[in-house]
Amino acid sequence: MKKTLSFAVIHFTVAFTVAYILTGDILLGSLIAMVEPMVNTVAFYFHEKAWDNKLLKRLATNHPGRKTASFAVVHFSVAFGVAYLLTGDVLIGSVMAMIEPCINTMAYYFHERVWQKKERLSMMQCHHHPMAA
Repeated sequence: MKKTLSFAVIHFTVAFTVAYILTGDILLGSLIAMVEPMVNTVAFYFHEKAWDNKLLKRLATNHPGRKTASFAVVHFSVAFGVAYLLTGDVLIGSVMAMIEPCINTMAYYFHERVWQKKERLSMMQCHHHPMAA
């Protein structure tokens, strides 16, 4: 859950910035920034669950770009849907879907690398200190 929450903070910050720039309206930008990351945070949680089986976990560790790409598809869809539903504007929805997920996908890649490194360090500590486990 810590991993999901840490990504949610990154996601909210990016979503607000992009939505405010696109709409010029702090209230609408804030609403998009609250709804879009919430929906994507739920999607992120289930995405992590789907990638948690042994085969996909090994694939993600060896090729983190594949896991990132699968989340990008989810993210583009959510970004467009939320922005379009809240603004009624296909152009804003489309631009939001192109820009915001791209920034967050890059952030996701580095976020994933940090969490993988943390997991490896944790596993190394467990192996070096069997009594600590």
